[in-house]
Amino acid sequence: MGKRRGGRELARGLSKRQRKHLRQFGEQHPVCDRVSGRPEATQICELSDNSDKSSAESDSETEVEQVSVYHKLLATLKASPESESEEEEDESESEEAGESEAELDSEGSREPREAVGGEEEQNDVPEQEEEVAAKDPPEQALGQEEADGVETSCDPNRGAIEEFTDVKHEAEFSLETNFMEEESGDCDADKRESNSSQAFSEDPFKQHMDKELKEKEVEKISTLSKTSSQSKWPRLGQLTFSSTLEKHTTLKPDKEFSVKQLYLHKPLESTWPKVNKHYLSSASKPSDSFFTPLQRELFCIMNTYRDLFYPERNALTNGEEIRHAYCLHALNHILKANAQVLSNNAKKRDQKPGTDSDDYRDQGLTRPKVLMIVPFRECALRIVHIFISLLEVNEKRKIDVSNKKRFKGEFGSDPDEKPPNLKRPEDYEAVFAGNIDDHFRIGVAILQKSMRLYAPFYSSDIIIASPLGMRTIIGTEGEKKRDFDFLSSIEMLIIDQADIYLMQNWEHVLHLMRHINLLPLDSHGVDFSRVRMPNLNNWSKYYRQTLLFSALQDPQINAIFNKHCFNYVGQVAVRNVPLSGSISRVVVQLPHVFRRIEAENLTSVIDTRFQFFIDKVLPEYRDAIMSHTLIYVPSYFDYVRLRNYFKKEELNFTHICEYTKKAGICRARRSFLKGEKQFLLLTERFHFYKRYTIKGIRNLIFYELPTYSHFYSEICNMMKATDSGVDATWTCTVLYSKYDAQKLAAVVGIDRTAQMLQSKKNVHLFVTGENE
Repeated sequence: MGKRRGGRELARGLSKRQRKHLRQFGEQHPVCDRVSGRPEATQICELSDNSDKSSAESDSETEVEQVSVYHKLLATLKASPESESEEEEDESESEEAGESEAELDSEGSREPREAVGGEEEQNDVPEQEEEVAAKDPPEQALGQEEADGVETSCDPNRGAIEEFTDVKHEAEFSLETNFMEEESGDCDADKRESNSSQAFSEDPFKQHMDKELKEKEVEKISTLSKTSSQSKWPRLGQLTFSSTLEKHTTLKPDKEFSVKQLYLHKPLESTWPKVNKHYLSSASKPSDSFFTPLQRELFCIMNTYRDLFYPERNALTNGEEIRHAYCLHALNHILKANAQVLSNNAKKRDQKPGTDSDDYRDQGLTRPKVLMIVPFRECALRIVHIFISLLEVNEKRKIDVSNKKRFKGEFGSDPDEKPPNLKRPEDYEAVFAGNIDDHFRIGVAILQKSMRLYAPFYSSDIIIASPLGMRTIIGTEGEKKRDFDFLSSIEMLIIDQADIYLMQNWEHVLHLMRHINLLPLDSHGVDFSRVRMPNLNNWSKYYRQTLLFSALQDPQINAIFNKHCFNYVGQVAVRNVPLSGSISRVVVQLPHVFRRIEAENLTSVIDTRFQFFIDKVLPEYRDAIMSHTLIYVPSYFDYVRLRNYFKKEELNFTHICEYTKKAGICRARRSFLKGEKQFLLLTERFHFYKRYTIKGIRNLIFYELPTYSHFYSEICNMMKATDSGVDATWTCTVLYSKYDAQKLAAVVGIDRTAQMLQSKKNVHLFVTGENE
């Protein structure tokens, strides 16, 4: 109690700056360090008669006083003008934000107060300076305040992950020291399977991993173009099969199949129907009693170890179905690979000494086999729960999960923290559910009886991480602490919700793809006699299966699939075209003017669009009659360019981006609604992370087509939020080029897109509304 009371008395004497330092860093500033009470010859000083007396002097007057030096220094800091000015700035900023919220609410806004300026903590965009956008995207701190309540592995200073690894269970989960006999009775099953040559040859895992490529085949994959073929499946729709080595026979979905035909590992045959029954309808046929129609066709492709790109993932409808399907495939792969290693351990133990054989090459250069990239901690939490459910055969045979309590604390969330009156679109609620911190990585080791969370990466089977979490450990060239050797032998890469990374930082994904399946810089204790020859030849990338799931088709996502995937088996991409675009969901009566930009090539589109906008479009809106004009800008770099131009031309405008502070957002929305500002620049990432309803829009300009097609209708429908009775004056202008074909088709439909791109006219008009 004495120490605690002394700490409180010391805190009372600290300035604002010192107390802020204590809260942020968990320790006092060096000038605030207490001097040890033990006398030291080098630190003894004589007290002057007019020195300040501390409360501790009354307790021990005879003790040599050494704290006076600290108090003298502290006295000079108490009246620091810098700390006083900082305090005044903080107070004035908070008062201004409060006044802005009150003014905006008093104008009849039906939006909850939290939606105007006091957004819920878990969705706060980081309050940083706008100029650092290229380096620090908003997703790095999105949900950070929520995570701080339970996060024990985050450094409060930098927000970096302080690595926690489970070192207690290393021997228990080691593949080198365990044997098949010690597992859950699968030794006999493995022997029966190995005795059946037919089962051995038909297992997709065996076929894929045991094939040894020749140098000529590798050269073909690296140099020749792929041959493709088309096929239409009942549920997935139009598929494109492509391969380099040979023209594969077009894969067809199995209409009827049993679980045994899928070659699932023993525990999964009984657990999968129970885990997946929530997504099965009561009207399902007996042949579909284990999979939904979508899961059946997806797993049929996954199980052949082809690369897969599915751009129709929807968090509201099929997101969890897809997650269960790829979790089943990943876990099936891990269990088979580990079972093969453990079985060979037993065989090698029983063989006669002095006999060497290459029959036991069953590993990579490092242990991690599956890398799962997901955007938020909530996604990692759901994946681990699915793994646990798939490994638990029944309620009596619960698997042992190490560090489970810690994992729930760091990756879980408190549902009571969310304001009950906050209203957002359903897709927003589905994407940003749970813990939405996006800086994490965790290693998972699996043996049939148990699961090890927070396993060291070089002792893990599965790594679940976000792009930012991988970027911080991979590092950049020149950094001392960087590591990517654990990515050398990844056999399965799963990138889920790839569209969200476009709203975070796509460079992190590209950085990851450039460092995967490279030869490690260190051996990390590997037994080279057990390493497969393709791994030794640096051919791991030709055996890696990539599963890519997204909510949309985008050129950047397509580039990942086309330029960074080298699977020798081939690729399958879903290529359905939208028949009707999101413009059909616009409910206000509004003329949509689409103006085409003629650019010579893709690299010149950015400059051509900017020049076209300031020369042709902006002059039409400079008149005071064209007030209340919202300019929607998808790219932050375009936003900065426009903002600087508007400032240079001294136009009457305001702006909101993902880095704008709450007070600035309130002021911008209020001034735009009142008509004090003629233009409002709005970034797409702000709309993605906040989904505010911007009121007062009369004229709308899409500087570029939105990444998400439904954002087009959402922004247009914001006009109905203003009851001004001037519907006839509403306008909407959209800029596009021939390189925006995918985005254009998602907005207006494939038929209109073909007409607009083939037509010689550069302006096209469409009218929406009830009287259309």
